[in-house]
Amino acid sequence: FYYHFIDMDGGDRFESTELSTVDTTLLMGGVLFAQTYYDGKDPRESEIRALADKLYREVEWPWAQARKPWISMGWTPEQGFLAYDWKGYNEALLVYVLALGSPTHPVGKDAYDAWTSTYDRTWGAVQGQQDHLTFPPLFGHQYSHVWIDFRGITDAYMKRRGLDYFENSRRAALSQQAYAIANPAGWTGYGKDVWGLTASDGPIDATLAFKGKPRKFQTYTARGVGTEYTIDDGTIAPTAAAASMPFVPEQSIAAIQAMHDRYGKAIYQQYGFLDAFNPSFAFTDVKLQHGKVVPGAGWVDGDYLGIDQGPIVLMIENHRSDFVWSVMRRNPYIRKGLERAGFTGGWLDGAQ
Repeated sequence: FYYHFIDMDGGDRFESTELSTVDTTLLMGGVLFAQTYYDGKDPRESEIRALADKLYREVEWPWAQARKPWISMGWTPEQGFLAYDWKGYNEALLVYVLALGSPTHPVGKDAYDAWTSTYDRTWGAVQGQQDHLTFPPLFGHQYSHVWIDFRGITDAYMKRRGLDYFENSRRAALSQQAYAIANPAGWTGYGKDVWGLTASDGPIDATLAFKGKPRKFQTYTARGVGTEYTIDDGTIAPTAAAASMPFVPEQSIAAIQAMHDRYGKAIYQQYGFLDAFNPSFAFTDVKLQHGKVVPGAGWVDGDYLGIDQGPIVLMIENHRSDFVWSVMRRNPYIRKGLERAGFTGGWLDGAQ
């Protein structure tokens, strides 16, 4: 497994971060993509395939089952395994698929059954939209979908519910747009074409008066709306709408265009959208943790976060050309993991 953050120069563990099962999983998604994409006879491509295979084969998934059959969120040398395990529904769908698909260190089917056994607690409707597996930040409905085409394939749980995970994510995205339209907290800028809450940077950890009422603002946190909780301090993350493009293309493209048109270079610069912005946060007499207040745009982050930028690029491409999905549908480990989890239908049955 790999640490959540590593030093960019030496590759060593960064500060006190954990060996992260989900971040290792997201890395392995890219590793397996490279393994399948580079399928030529050139010796360099052969080397890429071999290295990718070695990296994936060496991940010892059962080691992370501190409380079997669950998979732990991580481990540190100081404290051992973290107190929390991956229980659904969230971004860890891919964790269980890759752990099941391993040719060397797989977990048992009981791990996936345990994972889906927790689903009912978050099944419901948000903002009057159709019932679905809810998870407040949109990243939980996106990250596994970056690598796996869930259209038309279902496991036992979703078969019983009558929808697939792709449709589930579509409903989640529409719920967030509906929330922005309703705008129950009265934040500035929210509406049909400006929406999207997910884990992102924010302006400050403080309670300040907005429209005459005390409001809690936060820095980095998992903003979102769902049956579990709602965290919303007026901060919009462009990745939430942009990386939902395969699910709700019309609404996603309209959101990207509206944000760009309305806020321009304040939020869109050299590498695309900065991580987040908050049109309601116009306070100029407080010390910010990062970012700055821009007239007409409110607080604007000064950073691009890779874990938010990556899904934008990859999901736009999945919508545009099916590119990432089409490559990953050919990966034998992805197929094996899905099949061991009980997925059937769609492209798994030979229909592309």
